[in-house]
Amino acid sequence: MTKVTVRDDVLRQKAEEGMDAFVGTFVDAINEAIGGTLTAENMAQLNADQITLLAWDTLHSEVMDGGFVQLIHNGYGGFIFRNPVAKMMRIWGIDTLASLLNKARKLYDKYHQEIERDCTDEEFMALFEQMPAFDDLDDAFVENEEQWTEMVACYIDERLDRFATIIE
Repeated sequence: MTKVTVRDDVLRQKAEEGMDAFVGTFVDAINEAIGGTLTAENMAQLNADQITLLAWDTLHSEVMDGGFVQLIHNGYGGFIFRNPVAKMMRIWGIDTLASLLNKARKLYDKYHQEIERDCTDEEFMALFEQMPAFDDLDDAFVENEEQWTEMVACYIDERLDRFATIIE
């Protein structure tokens, strides 16, 4: 297993800054431990909670920036929808996110080949108009993002040892 560490003083400072910073501390520590890029090789060195946190971070970043169409177009659809991310969100107690991911997976299965193809910026922007089925899911994600981030932070806080070793 890859050793992931977080300094206690850094963790306390980030916790004071808010939920996003607290969660980001663990995301950053995991990324640092694996060299910055999740691969099949180093994925085997992480536990399910650490991988799920990286999936949450990817999901959060991509959907907040450009919705599910962007997430899929940028090549993260398989990571989110072909892995048990929705199941893990349910285990983490974030049932509403799990349900949203299950709905998004159906659309992913239907449209991913078209969304993932190489295209110009103009063609990419047109995908948003051609795929209105994603609009409600994008809106739901944005509307619930703060609550879900808080739930992720609480899950981590109650199980720190699953995410990192806290050092002085």
